[in-house]
Amino acid sequence: MNKEKHYIILAAMGTILLALTIGILIMTTPHQTADSSDATTSTNTDASSSSQTKKDPNLDKVTLPQLDNKVATNESEINMTTTAGDITLKLFNHYAPLAVENFLTHAKNGYYNHTSFHRVIAGFMIQGGDPKGDGTGGTSIWHGRNKRIDSGNGFKNEISPSLYNIRGALTMANAGPDTNGSQFFINQNSKNATQDFDKNKYPSKIVDAYKKGGNPSLDGSYTVFGQVITGMDIVDKIASAQVKSGGEGSTPVKPIRITRITILKQAN
Repeated sequence: MNKEKHYIILAAMGTILLALTIGILIMTTPHQTADSSDATTSTNTDASSSSQTKKDPNLDKVTLPQLDNKVATNESEINMTTTAGDITLKLFNHYAPLAVENFLTHAKNGYYNHTSFHRVIAGFMIQGGDPKGDGTGGTSIWHGRNKRIDSGNGFKNEISPSLYNIRGALTMANAGPDTNGSQFFINQNSKNATQDFDKNKYPSKIVDAYKKGGNPSLDGSYTVFGQVITGMDIVDKIASAQVKSGGEGSTPVKPIRITRITILKQAN
């Protein structure tokens, strides 16, 4: 092999190594997010396995607080004022106490005031709660104060058989298991979402709710801690905003902000 060919091979190998290194760096950049790929590719078993799964009869006995617009004594209620309009939600203190306390404390302290919905995807969700406004910021109220709850990467997921990512569900965004900070999203999809998941793994009333929209593929990976009571038309309006690009860059061209969050009722 002559020297010229030898140098060409070395140069090619160097280029490949550089490309692999850049690719790894890009993939490891942290973003708290709801994974939009899960909205179209279900992580649950598909419909073909549904007939093979025996349904647990206890599933239809669990309490499903999202399906009732009334605010129970063990639930909190907030009003989210945005530049697009008001959204009223109830929060599930009993089922997701860490997420609810985190959200309410941030709300009291004005942490969310003037933050933007930095990522909106029509037919999926709207995401906010990041003081940086780019999907990489935000911490929990326990960060640096209680390492048993938040060791530095965020607090743990709270997954309940009573709560699901149906349309209007308020859910914590994360960058992986147990990395909850301050970011959240509201499930906005309004299309029937029951085609590609095992219905025998869900309460019958939740299957019916998913016929009206939501993102069942997110169940089990993200903490649901609230539900829209009124203002889904505002959620839809935000979701339909013109965005700069797709994916992580789906930021509205004209910023849509949370003006303030008012606590209407706080459960003990």
